Parts: sequence; C-alpha cells; structure tokens
Amino acid sequence: MNTEQNMSCVEVGEPQQWMNYLFAHPLLPRPAKGKHFLKEALGLSGMEISINSLPAGVAIPFTHTHRLNEEVYFFLSGAGEFCVDDRSVPVGPGSVIRVAPEGQRCWRNTGDQPLNYLVIQARHGSMASSAIEDGHATPGNPWQ
Repeated sequence: MNTEQNMSCVEVGEPQQWMNYLFAHPLLPRPAKGKHFLKEALGLSGMEISINSLPAGVAIPFTHTHRLNEEVYFFLSGAGEFCVDDRSVPVGPGSVIRVAPEGQRCWRNTGDQPLNYLVIQARHGSMASSAIEDGHATPGNPWQ
C-alpha cells in the first residue's frame, strides 16, 4: 500500500487473480475464496469496498440484509442472477444494482466463468449533496 497525505493506493491484481483472496465469514464452514475488503488497505472512512470473484456454478448460500448500509453491486464479467426480496434479475458485465439496507439479497453465478464484481457500501441516507455539488475546481492542472 502507498499512503500519502491526501491519497492511498493499493494493487489488488486483475479480476482473474481475485479468487486467491480468502474471506472468513461466521455463516460459512470454511473461508470462502474470492472476496477482499479494501477499508483497511485504503484507510476508508465513509464507505466499504470489496472486490469479489464467485466461481462458476456457485451461489451465495444465504440471504442477508444490513442495519445501516445500502450497497451497490457493479458486475465486471461473467453471468449471474441477483435476487432482492422476491425479485430476481440477470446480471453480467455492466450491470449495476443498488440494494437498500432492508432488502434481502442473494446472488449466484449461472455461467461457466467466474462472476467478478465490486461492492460499495455506505450509510443509507448519509449523502448531504451530490458529487457535482460537493466538488469545486482548484487552480492548476498536472497534465498541462
């Protein structure tokens, strides 16, 4: 990890390498492959991000909700199905799904390749302004 005053940077590898990460979860009998949280590595303070790779033919074995956080799932490659409450939708490269904290969510890989995706979670209702309203131009441009 590279950390400076106003930034941090970490290399997580290409999606085909994400299966090498292991994640222990109390509802699973053994550590699962293909999940890595970036909060600690990047020093995040207002959100959590995870990189994920679900093997072909595998389904998340339980549904879950959150108490405070909404999640956004951004699918990069592979094919799958995502279920929230009683609604199921197909997902693939470019699919983006937001789930409210109380939404019961679960997903599965329906393809023959890993399903690679990012998950971003942040406290529901915490955005005081949009990104455009929050940003402002500063002097200088390093590319000129």
